[in-house]
Amino acid sequence: MLPDRPTNLVPPVLAKMAAWCGCLILVGVVVYYFVQVIAGLTFVALPVAIALLLTALLFPLTNALRNAGMRPIYATWITMLVALAVLAGTGWLVGARASEEFPNLVRQVQETARSVQEWLISGPLQLEEAQIIGYVDEIVDMVNAQRTAITGTVLSAGAVAFEVLASIVLLLFVTFFLLKDGDRIWAWFLRAFGGVAPRVDRAGRAAWTTLSHYVQGTVAVAAVHGLIMGFVLAGMGVPLWAPLAVLIFFASFIPIVGIFFAGTVATLVTLGAKGLIFALIFLGILIVEQQLENHVLQPLIVGRALNFHPLAIILVLAVGGILAGIAGAAVAVPVAAVIYRALPELRSRPPALPPPDDMSPV
Repeated sequence: MLPDRPTNLVPPVLAKMAAWCGCLILVGVVVYYFVQVIAGLTFVALPVAIALLLTALLFPLTNALRNAGMRPIYATWITMLVALAVLAGTGWLVGARASEEFPNLVRQVQETARSVQEWLISGPLQLEEAQIIGYVDEIVDMVNAQRTAITGTVLSAGAVAFEVLASIVLLLFVTFFLLKDGDRIWAWFLRAFGGVAPRVDRAGRAAWTTLSHYVQGTVAVAAVHGLIMGFVLAGMGVPLWAPLAVLIFFASFIPIVGIFFAGTVATLVTLGAKGLIFALIFLGILIVEQQLENHVLQPLIVGRALNFHPLAIILVLAVGGILAGIAGAAVAVPVAAVIYRALPELRSRPPALPPPDDMSPV
């Protein structure tokens, strides 16, 4: 009877709650230290994470070349060269357009500033020119006061340039070998799980399918978004429309936060170059297009792979941003989607084998 006395003193519901709390605390401690290890290895973890996303985007091309009879090494090299050619061409286009249109942007901003100054003097505000000059001088003084901080930031950015270059090299190497030997690497990884390898295999394949759908769908949606906004900016005659379209494209990979930042930059450039009316028109088109993207393109292309509620996306973005800044916000949604799809496969049992046929020969 003695072994049962402590149990009888605790209600069954409280005992179950205590057991669940103990398990949750243990899992929380493991997750916390795992996150700390990843945070300490950001130099390696971030390039590997980006390489996984790039692999999910580029693997259909590599797989198509393999199915056409090409050796894996050649298919991988062609895929990498095509990707680098696209990036180089985009960079050249952005740089050429920026160098060509930047003087025009400066001229248009100066004209807009003069018109605003005239409106402030002769408009309903009836400001004096001396007041406007005083406001401008205050802004200049604020910028000069922050010059030391800006210079220090530039110097610190130059100090980490080598680390960024090393991360890019690591990213390219990881992407290359994942494209070339991804199936062999996965088979080698499964050997460590013994009898539960089939469950891990199913979970990994479900996670990879979700990640592939997310990356490919997000690229498609971002491309549509960037093209539409690029045509709008070009139609308005806004300078630097090509770099702004590329900025909107890349910002679309960060849900909610990215488009807010890119839209703000594009609106400010439109305001400085074309005035308030064009800036309001562009902002209205951007809001309408963003709503169409959220309610039409995202559910049709990406929503089927994720099936996340907007509140869940916002919470995941907040957690990722707090833990790892902009990079964490960029990878938070695909990581959450992968975990969400992989866990059921880990918990489920393998399908039962059909019963043996008694009439079959022994």
